[in-house]
Amino acid sequence: MTRPARPAAPTAALYDCVITHTRTTPLRPSFRHRTYLWCVDLDRLPVLPRPVRPLAHFDARDHFTGDGGTIRARLDACLAARGIDLDGGRVTMLAHARVFGFVFNALSVFWCHDRSGALVCVVAEVHNTYGQRHCYLLHTDESGESKADKEFYVSPFFAVDGRYRLRLTVHLDQAEGRAFTAVVRGRRRPATVPALLSAAVRRPWSTAAVWAGIRRHGIALLLRGLPVHPRPRSTPQEGTPS
Repeated sequence: MTRPARPAAPTAALYDCVITHTRTTPLRPSFRHRTYLWCVDLDRLPVLPRPVRPLAHFDARDHFTGDGGTIRARLDACLAARGIDLDGGRVTMLAHARVFGFVFNALSVFWCHDRSGALVCVVAEVHNTYGQRHCYLLHTDESGESKADKEFYVSPFFAVDGRYRLRLTVHLDQAEGRAFTAVVRGRRRPATVPALLSAAVRRPWSTAAVWAGIRRHGIALLLRGLPVHPRPRSTPQEGTPS
């Protein structure tokens, strides 16, 4: 998975994004929505002026599990469970922030470096609309691509099988061929207060809009008769990279 552009200094950035979802079987619907994402250093989360803080807040409860008081502490605990120690190296997160107290991240991505700056691994944290989460521990090849077997129930229209290929283009390949593709394209700009206000005006309450868009899309697929796969009774342990 290709990492976002890395500035010389660990400053936060905003990405104006277009996210496209395309299914290939048995129906071929496609939808797209515009939003904005934050790219932040987990050890230097932005502190906004008080009047605009409701527009962007990062809360440890929204990522991973455990008792850690910060997102970074929770991530480190998850990696430690897999024998990975970043030794204080930098971690960059691409995700939505809370807006007016609400957030939904279908996918949050963490680029994990060691103290020398070398990329050790990538963690992709997936949330579904049932309030569950699951993390995939990824190792990229020379082209920046990662692969992982699907282990988590996300959509009622796909069974928990197949294999993901990720590069901020996410393909789901199943036995009968490619079933789904999601593409994230964005334009980077510094996360200044004027930039945030501009994004919030153009995409008001963006994270709630993403959540609502997923629900609307699901209802549309149901009305078109797309078969539903029941949710498994048990899921992988939340927050533990697989």
